[in-house]
Amino acid sequence: MLRSVFRVRHIFIIALLTLATHVPVSAQLVQERPRELQGIDVREHLGDTLPMGTSFFDETGRAVTLGDYIKPDRPVILVLGYYQCPMLCNLVFNGLADAVAQVSLKPHTDYQIVAISINPQEGHELAAAKKRTYMEQSRLDGLAAGWAFLSGPEASSRTVADAVGFEYYWVESRNEYAHPAVIVLISPDGVISRYLYGIRFKPQDIKLGLMEAARGRIGSTIDRIILACFHYDPDAGSYVVFAGSVMRMGGILTVILLGLFLGSMLLRERRRRRRRLMRSEHERITA
Repeated sequence: MLRSVFRVRHIFIIALLTLATHVPVSAQLVQERPRELQGIDVREHLGDTLPMGTSFFDETGRAVTLGDYIKPDRPVILVLGYYQCPMLCNLVFNGLADAVAQVSLKPHTDYQIVAISINPQEGHELAAAKKRTYMEQSRLDGLAAGWAFLSGPEASSRTVADAVGFEYYWVESRNEYAHPAVIVLISPDGVISRYLYGIRFKPQDIKLGLMEAARGRIGSTIDRIILACFHYDPDAGSYVVFAGSVMRMGGILTVILLGLFLGSMLLRERRRRRRRLMRSEHERITA
């Protein structure tokens, strides 16, 4: 399996700088943060399958498994964090909510979002409160059924975190978890398809990532053509135009247009011949 290590300390630093104008943060804190983040990585497990039988509670307190949210007709956006996180998790949640609101694909219908708390002290009440916050902020159709907020024992969240390579730990001195900022795209059969990093997500990346994870099961024909012209660039951290695909699609389009042009010319010629024959026949009859 492809396993590449991405250092995400700079993402956390960006999050701190983003909040600098809203939350009092001393320069000493910003300098100390990188030392606390040592060992916080995402070890990508692309192609691995999620542990479907892992048990959780949904925001209503109902016992569920991760597999309950893996359906054969829709991919999943998986988010690990916790609901009382003082800053980073909220930034990731907000960035995701903003991005999906600008995507033509619809939650619950075309895809599912699953948030899992890594804090075993958080119960379904906190999960429900977090969900209400985003239901009130967003008017996106299907979001209520399409975004699950789960909680459960540490063994469960740790099992899923290990499966996707999400490394985190408790910082006693700060009374909070240190963890990366990332969302994971899962295929309809539970296979890890793509990682998107940061606290802000491009709607195009979300849409193309979901379509890629779904392997053509969602999106319009035009969407699939567009997807064929893009590929994920790990260095750019985004989907970018792939010149080879564009040239190939351009060649195919040229052949199609040429075929349509020749077809229309042949059709016109046939109509002309038919009119000439009809005119000749009319002249013969009236002669």
